[in-house]
Amino acid sequence: MRTSWIVVFLALAAAGQQQQPAKFTSNSNLVIVDVTVKDKSGKAINGLKKEDFVVLEDGKPQKIDVFEHQELSVEPEPPEPPPSLDDRNALPEAPKTVITAEHPGQIQYHDKRLMVFFFDFSNMGIPEQLRAQEAAQKFLDTQITPSDMVAILLFTTTIQVKTDFTADRTILTDIIQSLPIGESSDMADAANTGDDNEEDTGAAFVADETEFNIYNTDRKLAAIEDAVRKLAALPEKKALVYITGGISKTGMDNQAQLEASINAAVKANVAIYPIDARGLMGDPPGGGASKGASRGAGIFNGSLLNAQRAAINDSQETLATLAADTGGKVFLDSNDLTLGLQQVQQEFRSYYILGYYTTNTKEDGKYRKLSVKLKENLSAKLDFRDGYYAQKVWGKFNGAEKEQQLKEALAAADPLTDLPLALEVDWFRVSPSAYFVPVSVRVPGSVLALAMKKPGAGETEFDFIGQIQDERKAVVGNVSDYIKVKLGASEAEKLARRNFHYDAGFTLAPGRYRMKFLVREAQSGKMGTFDTHFVVPDLAADSMTLKTSSIVWSSQREPLKAAVGEAEKVKRKVVQSNPLVVGEEKVVPNITKVFRRSQNMYISFDVYDAAPDPADARARKVAVSMSLFNQKGAKAFEAGPLHATELAATRPNAVPVQLQVPLKDLAPGRYTCQINVVDEVGRKFAFPRTAMVVQ
Repeated sequence: MRTSWIVVFLALAAAGQQQQPAKFTSNSNLVIVDVTVKDKSGKAINGLKKEDFVVLEDGKPQKIDVFEHQELSVEPEPPEPPPSLDDRNALPEAPKTVITAEHPGQIQYHDKRLMVFFFDFSNMGIPEQLRAQEAAQKFLDTQITPSDMVAILLFTTTIQVKTDFTADRTILTDIIQSLPIGESSDMADAANTGDDNEEDTGAAFVADETEFNIYNTDRKLAAIEDAVRKLAALPEKKALVYITGGISKTGMDNQAQLEASINAAVKANVAIYPIDARGLMGDPPGGGASKGASRGAGIFNGSLLNAQRAAINDSQETLATLAADTGGKVFLDSNDLTLGLQQVQQEFRSYYILGYYTTNTKEDGKYRKLSVKLKENLSAKLDFRDGYYAQKVWGKFNGAEKEQQLKEALAAADPLTDLPLALEVDWFRVSPSAYFVPVSVRVPGSVLALAMKKPGAGETEFDFIGQIQDERKAVVGNVSDYIKVKLGASEAEKLARRNFHYDAGFTLAPGRYRMKFLVREAQSGKMGTFDTHFVVPDLAADSMTLKTSSIVWSSQREPLKAAVGEAEKVKRKVVQSNPLVVGEEKVVPNITKVFRRSQNMYISFDVYDAAPDPADARARKVAVSMSLFNQKGAKAFEAGPLHATELAATRPNAVPVQLQVPLKDLAPGRYTCQINVVDEVGRKFAFPRTAMVVQ
């Protein structure tokens, strides 16, 4: 596998001496390539000159204007002597908790190996946290070299920079020893999916926590993206040692965030070296004594063992992808995590920084393939990245080019991640054979740039396009909308804390579908895509259980007239056909199922084909209550029952249900929310569940 490093920074001015620091100037056509050169035995080759290299971009030779060799030691430093009495009495130096470049645009760490210890405690149980702490301390005691500069980051619920790059082992040791062991360890386990092979907790019903698992994975990947962005100010090559307990993806739903994290690492010149802190895993079939047995018969037919192994492989596959696509290596299945840290040292032994001003000045955003070679009389193995994407100037696109860009982006296999999206698909029955499928799209306001038309106010535009395909890949639904948003002074000031919501709706028959949705923001040209599969069930095929629509969990109801970013035509469509509109308010789905204690939780759904009330054939008797269970399975909260009796005017034989539950008395943590629905006349029931988090 070839690995490489290309980062487009501000331009470098050529250094007169090798010892002189390389400086960046204002030319954005500069391309930086980090190249590792090894002989046949894998030993680094030092002493090469600029004239020994040939750089090609799309097959065309480029002039090397920047050249610097970084030569790093791999010999450990001797242990530090015990501190003297004066040293022990002196005040310790406080670590710098912000990663900054002292001289922006200049290489300040010459012949230094920049290593970042990134502890993801949200992904590790207590045993893994202790193992990671021990390995880091052992590395500092026995393996750190004069070339090593170490920064420490910690992720629990947010990223904390414990120290900027430093070679002071006293500072590093104090930080490692003070890591908050046990914090966030309850978030390490993957969420339940309701599979029969999963642990039997004794609960009568099993929640499908897939959606919460999507959020849980995305926040871990987003933390990696945030971490590498903090390192982007330093032009040197950097190694992010990501110490974790594995990351399990949920199908394609996490692909966009995974790609965003990888792209950010490449642009920031960061190689990711994941280390699986779980070590060598040898769980017996059915799991160890720390978890309950399987609910189903999988332990007898072999499916449990296969599922167990597949779950481990899936969590490690994500780590391998992060490493391979950023030029790093993954370290798995070893209880001595210090070996993984030593691996980073061995990989970062020697490399060359090459910089050139590209002869292709087109700002078209297209991919450009790179190749680096040595002169004909030299033989060696070169590691570098295959290419980079050129910059693009969105403002120079004409109308036809913008339209073509949308079509190409919707058809592209790879997701676009410049504009992060959250999307939820629900369904409500509107006839015996047709279902209304509302789609809710959320765009965070913090990533948007408004065109300021007057002080404190601004505006922007959005393009929304989407496509739904059935199992035969036939297009059964399309959406194409242009929304212009104008914000007043007070709304523009709150943009970073607001979300833009868009609603679309489709009428579909029961079946399996795939949806791809794309949003483009006009001021910057940023685009984001969301690709997901969903199922519209055939309720006519089920006559034994009580039938319900999707359960929509929400923390917000927005007045229609105050909804930010919705066009008037969209409002009319929503009012006419969307079951999530209640009076003059729109129910905004909470996709991540993460609530604040200061919020109310709104629960909305339909109950279908309930038996008529004997006293009134047009009425129904549906009792609804809600229960919240903590992680130990104990009931933490209960609301209701309430009775829903009226039929919906626009949906045949449907009883709409609306619940509002205050969360102020709940302790922060993870819960399972169960809705208890009983048709008192027809004697049928349903108990849908979901996972949620209260902060």
